[in-house]
Order: sequence, then structure tokens, then C-alpha cells
Amino acid sequence: MTHEQQLRDAHIEGAINQILENIGEDKKREGLLKTPQRISKMCREIFRGYDETQKPKVTTFSNDDGENKIDQMIFDRGSFFSMCEHHMLPFWGSYTFAYIPHKKILGISKVGRTVDYFAAKLQIQERLTQEIADDLWQTLEPLGIGLELEARHLCKEMRGAKKENAPMTTSYVFGKMRDDAGIKNEFLSKVNRGRTR
Repeated sequence: MTHEQQLRDAHIEGAINQILENIGEDKKREGLLKTPQRISKMCREIFRGYDETQKPKVTTFSNDDGENKIDQMIFDRGSFFSMCEHHMLPFWGSYTFAYIPHKKILGISKVGRTVDYFAAKLQIQERLTQEIADDLWQTLEPLGIGLELEARHLCKEMRGAKKENAPMTTSYVFGKMRDDAGIKNEFLSKVNRGRTR
């Protein structure tokens, strides 16, 4: 661990101790003795999206294969976790990503890694969706791209409105996914069929 990281950890641990004291806790209580260190370690993991050196390299392959060129919609689904920038509480859910290739085919495991990278910082769901879609659009240069995120927010469920299991949905579509109504409807239809709830 670098000296700079040690200083950041020390600042986080000091801040957590102050929070514990100010909410009325005893920071010397046995169950809390290592809580500041646990949180500083956790922060390195769940906020790695601020470290550009950890951004995944998105592998692509040529789609210029003559008669075998792929021109159909390709889908990928997965899950994600992030932290709300307004209350620093988790939000989590699922994503559906689809694209119509042009000159490049995507190494599909990289979609999930890209989603996880942009989710690993303080976010709002609207911006998270746009950042992921923009990055994959620029990397792939496809004919069309679509991304939908559906997530539950603890800032909505455990405080404030206290509306349980009321997910929020955000989506971005570019290219043919936006401009061709038939293709857009195909994407949205498959998104809806893929939902588990």
C-alpha cells in the first residue's frame, strides 16, 4: 500500500470515528473497535471507479467476416451495485445491454466489468446509465445500442418515502435503437421478458 493510500485510509478512519461519536455511539465498544478500518478497506473496493487505472480494457473483435458478418441484436444481462451520492446508501439491481454490431464485436464479459467500474463510485442512476452507454458506444461504434437499468434504492426504501420494492428504471438508446421504432420495440420487448420480478 502506498503512503498516499495510507493517508487516505487514516482520514476515512478518523471521519468514521467522529461519526460514531456524534451519533451517540461508544467508538471503544468491542463491536466497533475495527469498524473504521473495515470501512476504509471497503471504500477502496466499492469506490474503485475513481481510479482510472482500474478501468477495464474492453476487448473487441473484427466483424468484417464477409458473408458471416453479424448484423443482429446481441444482448447481455447482469446485476450491479452502486452508492447513491445523495445519502451514501446502496442502490442495486439489474441491467440489460444490447447492441447491433457494425465493424466490431464485443468481448461480452467486458459489459459487466464496464458496468461495475462506473457503478463503483457515488452515483445517481440516471448518470450511471448514461456513462455506461456512452463508454460502450464510443468503444464499439455500433449501428445501435441500448441499455436499461432497473434498481432499488435504500435511500427511498429505508428512509424518506419508505416505499419498499419500488424499483426505478432508466434507459438510453442510440443509433438504430433510437431511430428505428421496430428495433427499439424489439429491445424493449426483450428487456421486459428478461425481468425476473
